[in-house]
Amino acid sequence: MKAQSFVRHLKTRGDNDIRDITDEVLNCVAEAGVRTGTATVFVPGSTAGLTTIEYEPGVVSDLAQCFDRLVPRDGRFAHEEAWHDGNGHSHVRAALLGPSLVLPIGEGKALLGTWQQIVLVDFDNRPRDRSYSVTVMGE
Repeated sequence: MKAQSFVRHLKTRGDNDIRDITDEVLNCVAEAGVRTGTATVFVPGSTAGLTTIEYEPGVVSDLAQCFDRLVPRDGRFAHEEAWHDGNGHSHVRAALLGPSLVLPIGEGKALLGTWQQIVLVDFDNRPRDRSYSVTVMGE
């Protein structure tokens, strides 16, 4: 079994910035040369998460608005009372979404649906320099 890890970087705007990272992840899978296996994508930190969506303006807007409704920025957060950094909502949103995603690999390609892209969502209340890792394992 082979395993190879990659780290990629991007700058985000924060505040529900939804970024399509599909091409970078697929490049990692191709570079690893695995025919059958998995690719695990992980974003470190507690104010960003990963998922898949159809990356088009309507869904991007709908997802951002969904998080605004579920966890409003102006809600009451114990984190704010302790740290006063304005991003209590960011931590809760990221926890709901989760920091990782596992993709199956078959015939040397990530098995994504036709309209399915991989996105990193930055919930923090300020721009960030983010990194994420892609670990490809298989044969």
